Amino acid sequence: MVLALVVYESLWGNTESVARAIADGIASTFGDDAVTVAEAGPDVGLDPDLALLVVGGPTHAFGMSSGATRESGRERGAPHLPDWGIREWIDALPSPGRAVRVAAFDTRTVSPRLPGSAAKKALKRLVARGFEPAAKARTFGVHGYEGPLADGELDSARAWGTELAAVVR
Repeated sequence: MVLALVVYESLWGNTESVARAIADGIASTFGDDAVTVAEAGPDVGLDPDLALLVVGGPTHAFGMSSGATRESGRERGAPHLPDWGIREWIDALPSPGRAVRVAAFDTRTVSPRLPGSAAKKALKRLVARGFEPAAKARTFGVHGYEGPLADGELDSARAWGTELAAVVR
């Protein structure tokens, strides 16, 4: 039984690292077997027992990535270019049909500090699909476009995962 699902999109590996740290925090409450981490894609569905959905991706062009912004990442040398991002995954997601809590996070450069948030846009779309917010959208900082993550961000992500688990426990 999966109680929590963490879905991410990552080109440089930073967002994936944050997603896995959040899952570690959730697992500290629910247990390892109750949490799944998955890259956004057409084969990632919702477990009938799901209590918490966490969705995260990098902020591109003031919001969630698109095919064009992911292509730009490839041109910059991104080691991984996913076919689907969180935008496509959310758009294909059916309404949960019952109370499922949701949270969203993004990764974004700390310098230069750019406007926009993939997490805020993702959370808005998820709530419009019928999910119930468990927390405000959260940003985790990255140095430059490629990373690495800013100091302390993985610890913050684990702590946030623990906080999210407590909301739905």
